[in-house]
Amino acid sequence: MAKKKIIQLTEEILDQFLSENGYELYNSEFIKEGRDWFLRIYIDKNDGEGYIGTEDCEKVSRYLSEKLDEMDPIEQNYYLEVSSPGMDRPLIKPEHYERYIGSEVEIKLYKGKDGTKKIEGVLEAFEKDPDGEDFNVRVTDHNSKEWNLQLAEIAKARLAVII
Repeated sequence: MAKKKIIQLTEEILDQFLSENGYELYNSEFIKEGRDWFLRIYIDKNDGEGYIGTEDCEKVSRYLSEKLDEMDPIEQNYYLEVSSPGMDRPLIKPEHYERYIGSEVEIKLYKGKDGTKKIEGVLEAFEKDPDGEDFNVRVTDHNSKEWNLQLAEIAKARLAVII
């Protein structure tokens, strides 16, 4: 089964279970690292309150493992990992950016802009381009400089951990 279909099937299997148990799917991936395959599921609380604990991950892992064993859709051997996206969670999907407007972020660009490839500051806005092709991301850095970026310019974005 193709990687995309495995992820889609996994998300379908989890959809109702997660919502019934107060969780939401943050992200999922099926990737090869070296010789091993990993099905990684990242969950969060669906109300945005509280933290995901080991018990939460075990509960989801047991459920998903049982369902995947019954269906047996994945041909190769793989490791199933269920975890929280963490405090420094990556911003991957548009809804992640929308959720964390007003939060401190760290952004790495594919190409340098104004002499830098790394921007740290507050995510001020996230909106669809007027032409509908991409998204605009606005960040104000710690020097009060406003950065207007296209989502396509961003290699990685994550929440900053402030100590």
